[in-house]
Amino acid sequence: MSKPRELNKRTLVASPYAVWVLAFTVLPLIVILQYAMTDAAGHLTFRHLFEVFSPIHVKAALFSLEIAAGCTVFCILLAYPMVIAMRHLGMKQRGFSLFIIILPMWMNFILRILAWQMILSNNGILNFLLGKIGIGPLQIANTPAAIMIGVVYDYLPYMILPIYTAIMEINEDLIEAAKDLGAGSFTVFRRVIFPLSIPGLLSGIVMVFVPSMTSFVVSDILGGGKLQLIGNVIEQEFTTGNDWHAGSGLSVSLMVFVLIGMAFTSVSKTEGKESVIW
Repeated sequence: MSKPRELNKRTLVASPYAVWVLAFTVLPLIVILQYAMTDAAGHLTFRHLFEVFSPIHVKAALFSLEIAAGCTVFCILLAYPMVIAMRHLGMKQRGFSLFIIILPMWMNFILRILAWQMILSNNGILNFLLGKIGIGPLQIANTPAAIMIGVVYDYLPYMILPIYTAIMEINEDLIEAAKDLGAGSFTVFRRVIFPLSIPGLLSGIVMVFVPSMTSFVVSDILGGGKLQLIGNVIEQEFTTGNDWHAGSGLSVSLMVFVLIGMAFTSVSKTEGKESVIW
């Protein structure tokens, strides 16, 4: 009798979440799929699913891949030194450091990007400071560099937090044992810290790569609307072009690519958990 009661309680507790997922995830996906696989007359077609292979869309997709890959690499290079430095802090200092990292996420996303637009503009704070030391002014606004700065700033916390969680779970005895065996700091990182933090790293890659590739607000503001990511193309198909079929087809194609990437990282994460320190 207890098991059916427990099952009923779990079902009751999970029902609001199930309704939420059905209403705001499953049903919108069904609508997008319907638009993607039909034409204006409602006839079945797969033409919109292959819109991503048109020259203009391929160019935007490749540029999006460059931005997403660059953002992911920069976030990894910034996250590991920060997390390792935080590991050596006391509990209070560590908590304050996490608070500082998370604090910008409490602000409105658009306001943060607009702030970077002011910083990177030709007459902005950055060029003013560079001019004081005899460098510049530099043309950073409305360039790929400006977009890269914006996405790295925005998604860096999503790389730091999973890596932080993974590294904080590493037993200090393993690190001390490696040092006792004569390993230097870099060797300890390469053979102990990095292998054990791979699950967090893979989670961070998914959380950074996917949204940075599909972003369109950052490129609109920091790119001046001159540089098109695939997210901008999809947004314009829905709004400016009012072509929901083409926009949905591009969205589904991008979603398939993202799902393949997530499946690959999930497999890699499982293999990483089963591996041993080499």
